[in-house]
Amino acid sequence: MKPAKARKPAAKPAKRPAVMTGAAIPVLRWPPDEDRVEAIFKRLSGVMPEPKTELDFSNPFTLVVAVALSAQATDVSVNKATERLFKVADTPEKMLALGEEGLIPYIASIGLYRGKARNVIALSRIVLDQHGGEVPLNRADLQALPGVGRKTASVVLNELGIEAAIAVDTHVFRVSHRLGLANAGTPDKVEAQLFKVVPEDWLPKAHRWLILHGRYTCTARKPKCLSCIIADLCPSRAGLMALGEAAG
Repeated sequence: MKPAKARKPAAKPAKRPAVMTGAAIPVLRWPPDEDRVEAIFKRLSGVMPEPKTELDFSNPFTLVVAVALSAQATDVSVNKATERLFKVADTPEKMLALGEEGLIPYIASIGLYRGKARNVIALSRIVLDQHGGEVPLNRADLQALPGVGRKTASVVLNELGIEAAIAVDTHVFRVSHRLGLANAGTPDKVEAQLFKVVPEDWLPKAHRWLILHGRYTCTARKPKCLSCIIADLCPSRAGLMALGEAAG
């Protein structure tokens, strides 16, 4: 009698891409239908015709500092800190005069404040010594500044209208997947996918629309599907509703 063949273990389901917020994200077919993508951004433009960053700033230098401070922190917490900080240090010269130890008390309420203080003082010195006190408004020089990576540079260039950049943070990552605009597993790959599918006319504001939609409507937990203006265009809505993960 021949020994029974060992059963092969059941195939494991495909893993979902790494989730930056801990929220469930579907893996959807890509690329999406062009007409649906166009409709998504047309509707978002109707309710947010002029989307802006919620970080407070008064010039390119304070914008760079605010965005650098916002890593792993909320815009609200950063604005509370910079409201006091920018009254005394809104230029590289004033920031250097404040110094690292002088800067820390202003930003101690923000996560990772010691490292951020070190970077802000270092970038202020470089801006002053190598760029005549003016923040360089090109990607290569921006990303060369301490504490300024690709995402921070993209936010700055996009907000100032210099480049139609898309900074993929937790909100953009989550919303892009739920809407089927992307299905890649890393922020850089999601960014590349978005540039391929977002219509050119919508690119300059797409980054801010996706962030704000994710912050207030398509939230990580209990997205507000019932009141979402693009719910009928969202391939994830039915699944979220069926699983009881969506809210009104």
